[in-house]
Amino acid sequence: KYGKLGDMAFNRMEKVNADLFVLTYGSLVTQLLRDIEDVDAVNAQLEKMGYNIGLRLIDEFLAKSGINACQDFRDTCEVIAKVGLRMFLGVSGEVVMWNKEMTACSLVLPENPLAEYVELPANLTNRLWYSNLICGVIRGCLEQLQLRVECRFEKDALNGDEHTLIRLELKEVLHEEFEDD
Repeated sequence: KYGKLGDMAFNRMEKVNADLFVLTYGSLVTQLLRDIEDVDAVNAQLEKMGYNIGLRLIDEFLAKSGINACQDFRDTCEVIAKVGLRMFLGVSGEVVMWNKEMTACSLVLPENPLAEYVELPANLTNRLWYSNLICGVIRGCLEQLQLRVECRFEKDALNGDEHTLIRLELKEVLHEEFEDD
């Protein structure tokens, strides 16, 4: 259902040289590691940067994707996996491992374009979530849509895992409050 919309959205997007993008991102992560020196703080900074990007990126997504309002959190996660990731990263994910309340799932990324050409040194393996920017982008986008979520990496191919796995948990549906002047 959403795969075709993802392909159409990807084809409409202005393209950036993937190698340039990946290498620039790698330089950013390297510089953060040099400046901050604490891996947990670097993970937090990448997530925060992604969050700020997501707050703005959702507008472009809504304007260019052709997606109408999602019916529920499950539908939202399918749109992220099949349209959002495809539109901005050129890859589609798969939504798996739903909890029984349908408030948490995992996104499986068969490939992660941000991790091209990357090999983590042994001292960063299983400590640095190299692509944590993606989690922040997802969290920022969803917060703009009034969904407060927790988004975190659980597995990463850079750490030797078979796939990259991002866990998404709906924490709260936010409600805007309007006051009469």
